[in-house]
Parts: sequence; structure tokens; C-alpha cells
Amino acid sequence: MTAPTPRLVATDLDGTLVRSDGSVSPYTADVLAKVEALGVPVVFVTGRPLRWTEEVFEHVGSHGLAVVSNGALVWDVARHRPALERPIEPALGLEMCTLLRKALPGTVFAVETLDGIGLEPEFLERHRVPEGARRAPVEELFDEPALKLLARHEDLAPQEFWDAAEQVVLGRLVITWSSSTSLLEISAPGVTKASTLALLCADLGIEAADVIAFGDMPNDLPMLSWAGTSYAMADAHPTVTAAASHVAPGHDDDGVAQVLAGVFGL
Repeated sequence: MTAPTPRLVATDLDGTLVRSDGSVSPYTADVLAKVEALGVPVVFVTGRPLRWTEEVFEHVGSHGLAVVSNGALVWDVARHRPALERPIEPALGLEMCTLLRKALPGTVFAVETLDGIGLEPEFLERHRVPEGARRAPVEELFDEPALKLLARHEDLAPQEFWDAAEQVVLGRLVITWSSSTSLLEISAPGVTKASTLALLCADLGIEAADVIAFGDMPNDLPMLSWAGTSYAMADAHPTVTAAASHVAPGHDDDGVAQVLAGVFGL
């Protein structure tokens, strides 16, 4: 039997759609435009904050929707406003910060909101910090609901940090990671790429079985498990390769575009 043609494309960005130099190749851009022209929405589903996702919004298509910050935000690109916010409440977030710091000394935090990022003074950001970003203790930064809480440790390995943090948080918040450094990305209860993508698809009348999804890191696991058709990139994290039903060529080889061109006969 021939598999049904997907009705929606969901793709991660870094390590998946975007090349190592941060660009979207002309070939990939062309394929995405052709998929959109068929009436199939292409939805970017990323751990990136809004300020980094905006760089590639030109490729989202006429529907103009993106799932940002690991599911904490659905951004309406066309109207330049949030369509859905699923934040962490300050009381719960600060409680978890206290527990994590006590169990894992040396943990430092940053907080992402719609207005940008605030960082503790000891938080060593690997990317350029926006001008005017707040630097203060997390108790001062977490003064409103946050789209994402970031926890960093300079001495623990990523998997070690994640495993230890999970034992502390015990599911009260969602912890994942998508970095090669020991940076945890923490979301509100039940908030993942998958759960927010499911809400978006429900609004569009699209079932999980009709979604084709692409990813490369542990924060993509819920989405790849949920989608009817899932692809890990050739250089994906081993847990992602094990969870996906297919493997696509690497992100520097336009793997997403190659697969989509084949699936849609482009």
C-alpha cells in the first residue's frame, strides 16, 4: 500500500533544516516553497527563542505559524503576535530553581520571556547576548511567567546533568536539551514540541498520522514519537535515531528537502 501524502510538515531548525553555517540553502528554500504551494503547511518547531527564529520566518509560508521555545509559544508570523503561550509560572519555576541548585551546586539560570532573555551573572551564554539583557539573580529575573527556564552547569556532562535534574524535578516541569553543552531547557508541565504541535494541528483539522516530522536532538523526541512519519537526521543524537521511523541525509546535505522532494514528487 502507498503511504498517504502528509498534510503538514513539522521540522526542527538547528541540526535539521538549517545548515552548520546557520543558513537555509536555496535548494531547501525552494522545496519548502513548493510544498507550501501544494497547500501543505510547513511549521518550524524549534527550541530557539523567538528572536532567533525570526531569522528564518521568510520560509514559513503563507500560513505563518511557528512553534517556538520547545512548545511554549506558537507565533503567528503573518500577524506578528503570539497565537498561544504556555509559560512556566514564577512560583513553580523558582521552587525548581532552589531544588536544582541545592542538589546540583554550580547550577546557574537564565529566563526567556517574550521580551527577551535575563541571565544570572555567572551564566556563560554561548551565543551573543542581546543588548540590554538583564543580569540579576534568578529570583529577580523570574518576576513574570516565562516561556523557558535555562539551567547551565560548567562541570557536568549534558546527559549526566539531565539525568540528575530529572531526579530532582520529578516531572513537575519538562526538562530536555538540544545543545552539545550542559544546558537544560525547562518548560511548563506538559509542554513539549509534540503537545503544542498537536494543539496547532487540531486547530487545522490535521491528525498526527498526517504529519511528517524531522529532528536531531532529544528535545525532538516527543514530536517524532507523535508524528505519523518521523525522520532523524543522519547525524542525529542516538536516542533520536532509535525513536524515528526513518533516517534522512544530514542537515548540511539538505536532508529535509531531499526527503520532502521525494515524498511530494517535486
